[in-house]
Amino acid sequence: MTVALLFPGQGTQHIGMGRDLFAAFPDLTELAEDILGYSLRRLCLEDPDGVLGHTRFTQPAVYTVNALAHRRRALDGGAAADVLLGHSLGEYNALEAAGVLDFGTGLRLVVERARLMDATPGGMVAVSGIDSGAIEETLRLLGPPGLHIAALNAPHQVVLAGPEEALRQAVPGLREAGARAVTPLKVSGPFHTPHLTEAAEEFAATLMAVPRWHTPSVPVIANHTALPHAVPRIVTDLTRQIDHPVLWAPSVERVLDRDPDTTFIEIRGGTTLLSLVRQTRRRLRQGRLAARP
Repeated sequence: MTVALLFPGQGTQHIGMGRDLFAAFPDLTELAEDILGYSLRRLCLEDPDGVLGHTRFTQPAVYTVNALAHRRRALDGGAAADVLLGHSLGEYNALEAAGVLDFGTGLRLVVERARLMDATPGGMVAVSGIDSGAIEETLRLLGPPGLHIAALNAPHQVVLAGPEEALRQAVPGLREAGARAVTPLKVSGPFHTPHLTEAAEEFAATLMAVPRWHTPSVPVIANHTALPHAVPRIVTDLTRQIDHPVLWAPSVERVLDRDPDTTFIEIRGGTTLLSLVRQTRRRLRQGRLAARP
């Protein structure tokens, strides 16, 4: 049986996350707070300044809590993973879990990534009920300009990103095209689109400064390619992840093509990514049934 671990990204933050983890892993918590220069525990458990939802704070917090939760799972005797997937920010957790980089290096990368991604205003919406082809045709015919597909999450869930006003203007057209729901995401920028190309180019220098990338102990599927990470391409793929769509559904399909009975486990006990997996698995099963003579 194949076990796939899923690491969630930005948008899954909430006050109280990590409550049972910080005391269990005091050394890593202290290291994180030394790197960040503020109390991560206070941010996650109380958020007294109301900044947990701001990208510069969200990404380091989610990365750290994901990493602690992964360690807790190992201590609790969770089955070893055969493959790792992380959605957007979560990809850094997957790489850390596979030993490609250490916790501190990953956190420092996330801090710089968050700083650069936070500099471009905009937003993102999840569009449910229609596929990417219908969305692209709607944008081509109706506009408004500046909107791009930012993630292929499931067969009928696609994320759009761009200026806030353009997203608002697009909603009626998307509903007319058959969208069942258009849901704003808890992010502060048009991530994974050409709006972030300047940030991606600047971040590339930070990635290239990492002294060594280790070979993954288990396969880690890259958001940018939906293929397993290979050390010679890691810098390129993590750079392009910032201004190119997250290929989540194709990544899940790759795992299921190898083993249709794969067990997926979402770190931190959430269901955000598991819900997307269920949709993709359902579509693949329907396709296999339809293909039978």
